[in-house]
Amino acid sequence: MNNNEVNIKPTNGYTVLTTLIVLILITIIALLATKNALFIITFLIIIFAVKGFFIVNPNGSKVLVLFGAYKGTVRENGFFWANPFYTRQRISLRARNFDSERVKVNDKLGNPILINVILVWKVEDTYKAAFDVDKYEEFVRVQTDAAVRKLAGSYPYDNFDADEGELTLRSGMDEVNQALEEEITERLIIAGIKVLEARIGYLAYAPEIASSMLKRQQAVAIVAARKKIVEGAVGMVEDALQQLSDDNIVDFDEDKKASMVSNLMVVLCGDKEVTPVINTGSLHQ
Repeated sequence: MNNNEVNIKPTNGYTVLTTLIVLILITIIALLATKNALFIITFLIIIFAVKGFFIVNPNGSKVLVLFGAYKGTVRENGFFWANPFYTRQRISLRARNFDSERVKVNDKLGNPILINVILVWKVEDTYKAAFDVDKYEEFVRVQTDAAVRKLAGSYPYDNFDADEGELTLRSGMDEVNQALEEEITERLIIAGIKVLEARIGYLAYAPEIASSMLKRQQAVAIVAARKKIVEGAVGMVEDALQQLSDDNIVDFDEDKKASMVSNLMVVLCGDKEVTPVINTGSLHQ
C-alpha cells in the first residue's frame, strides 16, 4: 500500500465534454429515427458520466479515492474528467495564517504568563493530510497549542540577573522562535503540513502577577542604573584626585581626600540637585 502522495493527471475535461455533446446529438437523431427506447439508456449513461467533471483551482488539489482505495492527487489546475465513481476531496495548497488564542501557562520558573503564536503553514503532502490524521486543520490548531505550552515551560519569561546569560522568552526572541518553529514542524510533519513561519505574537505576565512583576523589573532597573552611576562616579573621583596631584594644584592629606571623595560622591550619585555650601575661610577651618 502506498502511503505517499501520488500525482496524477486525469483526462482533459473539454475533450470529454465535446465527446458527450456529440454522443447526445447522435443519440437524439437515432432516437427520432428509430423510435427505439433503448437509446434512453445512452442518455442515462451520459448523465452519469457528467458526474466525472471537476475543476481544480490554482493552488488547490483534489484527492481521488475509488471505493476506499487512494488513486492519486490532482495538483494541476484546470477542467478535468475522471471516473464518476471516484470520490473527490478538495485540499487547499495555499499558505494559511493561524493566530492562536492566548493561553495561560507557567514559565520555567513557575510564573503564570499569557502567550500566543502566529503560524504560517500549508499542506505539502495531501495523502497524509487526508488519511493520516482526522481533520488536519483541527490537528494544526491542537498541536500548535501543545507546542506553545511546552515551549513556555522550557524558558523563563525574563532574567532579572543582568550578569546571568540564560535564554528567556522576552530577550531571546530569535532563538525562541526558532525552537518554536522546530517543535511545531516536528508535530505537524505526520499530517503532511509544512511550517513556513512560527513566532510568538503576544507575551505578557498573567494579570494576577503583572503589577508585582512590573515593580520587580523597575527595582532591578534602578539597582542596575545606580550601579553604573557609582562605577562612573568612582572613576571620575579617581581621575580628579590624580589630576590635582599631577598638576600640583593642591596638596591633600588623607582626611581632606576622604572629605573630597565624600562630597564628590554625594554630588555625582545623588538623585536630587545638590545645593552647594561656599566656604569663605581656608580649607583647614
